[in-house]
Amino acid sequence: MSQTILVTGASSGIGKASATLFADRGWNVVATMRNTDDGAGLAGRDNVLVTTLDLLDSASITAAVGAGIERFGAIDVLLNNAGYGAYGPLEATPMSVLRRQFDVNVFGLVETIQAVLPSMRAQRSGVIVNVSSVGGRMTFPLGSLYHGSKWAVEGLSEALHYELAMLGIRVKLVEPGGVNTDFGGRSFVFTDAPEFPDYQPLVDMAAAALQEEASDDNQEPHEVAEVIFGAATDGSDRIRYISGAGATQLLGNRYSAEQDEQFVAGMRAQFGL
Repeated sequence: MSQTILVTGASSGIGKASATLFADRGWNVVATMRNTDDGAGLAGRDNVLVTTLDLLDSASITAAVGAGIERFGAIDVLLNNAGYGAYGPLEATPMSVLRRQFDVNVFGLVETIQAVLPSMRAQRSGVIVNVSSVGGRMTFPLGSLYHGSKWAVEGLSEALHYELAMLGIRVKLVEPGGVNTDFGGRSFVFTDAPEFPDYQPLVDMAAAALQEEASDDNQEPHEVAEVIFGAATDGSDRIRYISGAGATQLLGNRYSAEQDEQFVAGMRAQFGL
């Protein structure tokens, strides 16, 4: 019997690549997005349901999960992929921008998890894959909002990993580095600060650094999708999956994967998980 994955943000980038990969490998796919017109490339396949899900709309989250279960009978894997980045000097950033960053990247993600958990608990199985970022374990200047949201995803995912282990539900984090997507376009918000001249030198330096970044070193979305597929299907208790040579190098300079896994193993032993 085919398994089913629900993907948020499936209209482009990593989400679309993941939805396509899982569908090509025989999975049922609930491909969700804010505008279903953007899912034309996925619609029409017998094993794909394209439906609306807006992380700022609680009713749409509940409806999308319900539609997926009604169509395919269960949701075995949730891929929380949808999100965006807000950058700029914190002092110059309106609270409305800050709240939206966390509403989408954190609270919408949590609400989607809450929506799938009743069915996963009932079947005593499931995998939740949260797409974090290399920026979930290290930071760049002017990224206090984005990094804050991704560090929140890292923390809640690690804690949830312990919480759901006794129910047969695994929680995974995928941490990509640079990816050739539209992250710098519609998935990116930058608050400039001309009225705060003290920050302008850093703003100018950051803008120049972004322009000079070589996209040749970035991953393609399908490469991240392969890492996601591995995380969803390897049957292990591993939490973190780094995606991309750049991310591996950056995080390797900051953390030891072996120490991370040893720490998690020790916590699981302490609590009998």
